[in-house]
Amino acid sequence: MFSISKRSTVEPFHAMDVLAEATRRRASGRPVISMAVGQPSHPAPRAALDAARAALDDGRIGYTDALGTVSLKQALAANYRERHGLDIDPARIAITTGSSAGFNLAFLSLFDAGDAVAIARPGYPAYRNILGALGLRVIEVPVTAETHFTLTPQSIEAAQKKSGIRVKGVLLASPANPTGTVTGRKALAELAEYCSANSIAFISDEIYHGLTFASEETSALELTDEAIVINSFSKYYCMTGWRIGWMVLPDRLVRPIERVAQSLYISAPELSQIAATAALGASAELDVYRASYAANRDFLMRRLPDMGLTIASPMDGAFYAYVDVTRFTNDSMEFAKRMLTEIDVAATPGLDFDPLEGHRAMRMSYAGSEAEIAEAVDRMTGWLKAS
Repeated sequence: MFSISKRSTVEPFHAMDVLAEATRRRASGRPVISMAVGQPSHPAPRAALDAARAALDDGRIGYTDALGTVSLKQALAANYRERHGLDIDPARIAITTGSSAGFNLAFLSLFDAGDAVAIARPGYPAYRNILGALGLRVIEVPVTAETHFTLTPQSIEAAQKKSGIRVKGVLLASPANPTGTVTGRKALAELAEYCSANSIAFISDEIYHGLTFASEETSALELTDEAIVINSFSKYYCMTGWRIGWMVLPDRLVRPIERVAQSLYISAPELSQIAATAALGASAELDVYRASYAANRDFLMRRLPDMGLTIASPMDGAFYAYVDVTRFTNDSMEFAKRMLTEIDVAATPGLDFDPLEGHRAMRMSYAGSEAEIAEAVDRMTGWLKAS
């Protein structure tokens, strides 16, 4: 059996290290399968590619307004009307250079240095890193079966009491990375009400919307006009490299966000905005891609436990399985490194997402093709048995 009695003392092996090593091995001719990064294997929708080609042929690509083109913002408003029954003023929408720029803009506009923001643990590591880089304090709130793997008013209160620090902001992702948790409408409403009652800024990361396979998908905008919603074309729309996202803001934050965006980014790339506008009409094509993720999800839900990899949280949405690897190791970094070296399968060590308990877990992305996921599982099955 593969076993490590204590945490490795080698240089930490993080998600981007996994990706870099996987890329290097693939370039050298190795048959690498990557389950490490949340990048869809499918291309951008045909309509987006056609719109981008036409724009390139025209040749007039330049700056746009800092908060984006009117056509993209109007198309997004129409999308919210169709998907959520919401009447969103396009003036409340800010187009960003990916969701990462959205987080920067939100944090800079909402908080002062030293303010504290609550996030889930395990959670997306960029939250922690961006907040820290901006001089903000991070309160990591454990999400467990007891809290239904999401943030709750009670868990945030307990974390504040334990730390002695009052939070100024709460950041929630649903569906969540790495856990796949979808926060249901009732729980989301309770969190939004708690934030409102306590003058806490509520930031809702909805970049995996469209990729919910169980539970109910609710936008925070259905519950309150005060939420700051951040979304992206990277996941459901399969446009990671286009670096295009958006925010929906309360009226009072539109101008402050615009002023910061003008200084930091000038505008999101116009070519990407043109492609994104077209992508919003491609749901029929994108739902075919979504069905392949759903098939991968169902396959992994059956096969991972058979291999001894316990699914550690609900696989409600996004395209991740967060698994307990303690049957084989208590060092997920070394586990990831050996799996890539020995069977050319890349996955992400849990310590990226949970600095305290992540040595017991791995995140496996099922955004690849069905054939790739099946082959990766076959390799892992034989490897774990041989170990």
